[in-house]
Amino acid sequence: MSAAPRSRLVIVDGVPMSAVVAEAENPKAVILAIHGGGTTAMYFDCPGHPSYSLLRTGAAAGFTVVALDRPGYGSSAPYPEAMVEGEQRVNLAYGAIDRIIGERPSGAGLFVMGHSGGCELTMRMAATERGAELLGIELAGTGRHYHPAAREMLKTATRERRPSGLRELLWHPEHLYPPEILTGITVSPTAPAYEDQMVSDWARQTFPELAPAVRVPVHFSIAEHEKVWQTDDSALTEIAGLFAAAPRFTVHRQQDAGHNISLGHTAADYHAKVLAFVEECMADDAEEEAAG
Repeated sequence: MSAAPRSRLVIVDGVPMSAVVAEAENPKAVILAIHGGGTTAMYFDCPGHPSYSLLRTGAAAGFTVVALDRPGYGSSAPYPEAMVEGEQRVNLAYGAIDRIIGERPSGAGLFVMGHSGGCELTMRMAATERGAELLGIELAGTGRHYHPAAREMLKTATRERRPSGLRELLWHPEHLYPPEILTGITVSPTAPAYEDQMVSDWARQTFPELAPAVRVPVHFSIAEHEKVWQTDDSALTEIAGLFAAAPRFTVHRQQDAGHNISLGHTAADYHAKVLAFVEECMADDAEEEAAG
């Protein structure tokens, strides 16, 4: 029997880190889910739609799922000096998962999944020395090149000013989402200061620097109606080439989904694909251990 999601707060290097956790009694593995910009950990527990929730679906399937408020969101928002550098954010994330899990069983290990801006932290975690011990990673809502319209729009975007048209990039077609989700109930009222530079550097610098250092299996998901990133075959070929050290790079195209893939009507299908990939990573690890 899995437990209902509950809020957790832990202290990492003096910084309070908040999360929402759904525990399995004897978990197969632990999944750490990292939300994107402008939202919170509730992104992975779609309000009013439990069947869309990664937290609830994952726990029911035998995984402990931790949806972390990314550094700068939730309880850590008042501590901007503690997360300016990427290494600081990685230490906060690993420290939070260590304290949340504590002495509880963690099964086969840790799998990290990120959405949109959360992919930056996911890839940083995977690119570290400790990252080589991960079961694998999931990346969704990101890419190497912006769509031309998105690129022009994001040039003028700041934390204080959201350009007109940004909603269309992130939330269209509207019929793909529950109406109440479009009211912004999962949106964070603030965003961390470091995020401006993070977004600016991501496609041209950070992504191509981090990807070659990832040495675990990668599941790369693309929403059918993704409007922020280029997702054609040539873009995917370039991205796959960057993950040369990853033992496996799997592309999943989610039909009938928009950018916010975990909040739409096909969220359950998407989450099932991710959980199946985690199972595959666990099986690969078990085979390696048996052979070695």
